[in-house]
Amino acid sequence: MSERSGARLNALLTAAGLEPLDAALVERFENYLSLILHWNTRINLTAIRDEEGILSRHLIESIALSRILPLGICTLLDFGSGAGLPGIPIALCRPEISVTLAESQGKKAAFLYEAVRVLCISASVHAGRAEELAPGFDCVALRAVDKMPLAVKAAAGLIVEDGWLAVMTTSRELDAIQTAAGAGFSWVGPVRLPGGDERLFALGRLVQRNV
Repeated sequence: MSERSGARLNALLTAAGLEPLDAALVERFENYLSLILHWNTRINLTAIRDEEGILSRHLIESIALSRILPLGICTLLDFGSGAGLPGIPIALCRPEISVTLAESQGKKAAFLYEAVRVLCISASVHAGRAEELAPGFDCVALRAVDKMPLAVKAAAGLIVEDGWLAVMTTSRELDAIQTAAGAGFSWVGPVRLPGGDERLFALGRLVQRNV
């Protein structure tokens, strides 16, 4: 990621009505994007492969999510992390949150180990299915996960009571997502994500564990 791209990231944030990043954080996102672009030449990390697309969709959305997450979250699981989205941007923007990046595909997990090492973030990698982890997370975040309703149902079981389920989805999928999570969640929003299409962010708080 070039210096020009760092400026472009802040320009996109400003255009979306979000506060720009400081110089130190811009540099860390520059390093992160450089890693994505390099590894994407060897493995299929993301369907969006061009720099502008990664900036305008993946990074802007994930930074926006990091700023919407409530205060008081100490542990967060990125369920099906892929290229580390949204977990790595959350770890960069919210260093008080200990992030677990769960990814079952070995090559993508290898990328995550490298990204955590290079970026020196407060995150760990679980190279396996998220469902294998013990419950107890303050928040579970999901973005672009296959079979999203099934994943949301599994994610709901990993959250502590009064914890949060953070789902990046679309308006068409919202009802199915909320139904899959179960009746024990109280939903905030949804909040429309930057970009002007139907993509949105739904935040649910677990107020009562389903029996």
